[in-house]
Amino acid sequence: MSDQTAQLEWRDGTIPVSTRFDDPYFSLAGGLDETRHVFLAGNDLPNRYRDGFHIAELGFGTGLSMLTALQAFQGNGTLHFTSFEAYPMARADIESALKAFPDLDPSPLLDHWPATTIRTDRLHADIIIGDARETLPNWTGKADAWFLDGFSPAKNPELWSPELMLEVGTHTAPKGTFATYTAAGHVRRSLTDAGFDVKRVQGFGRKRHMSVGRLR
Repeated sequence: MSDQTAQLEWRDGTIPVSTRFDDPYFSLAGGLDETRHVFLAGNDLPNRYRDGFHIAELGFGTGLSMLTALQAFQGNGTLHFTSFEAYPMARADIESALKAFPDLDPSPLLDHWPATTIRTDRLHADIIIGDARETLPNWTGKADAWFLDGFSPAKNPELWSPELMLEVGTHTAPKGTFATYTAAGHVRRSLTDAGFDVKRVQGFGRKRHMSVGRLR
């Protein structure tokens, strides 16, 4: 586990907010619904699921996106999930945060964390700790779908740089996809330059737009 752990404060006693980036870990309007709208629907999941389907993510946070993706993975087979996280949360903080989602089973994560390698019959997950600008270029995998879930580009620009978006494209399987809550123009341009056909689509809740794309 990294020495650089997440620094938090709690809003309304239930929503973790990063004091480093002054940004909440999930939507104040409904984190689970937002995750399903942005990352599942945005990547046409679970329609594309198959045994061995591989999701990669920038920004692991509370593990909400991984658990939501796993809940939607029905039938036989194993979901592969790789996440890149610079500032991992303490187990007690993850447990507290996930209590906001009683319909979501946290055990696939909490039964293992702070171990960053998870192997079960249904989930093979690797949470890679460190600066994604250093760790992603060294990753040998390729994702069928990307969850781009870092803190706001305005507050965490390093995780949305053109160089890192190019690495996302390089580490995407043929016809692979991405989805993200942000519709920032510079992010969409960087992802276009990285090889994706990028679309701006309806966002979640009060957020008018988000971005999705498929590798050309």
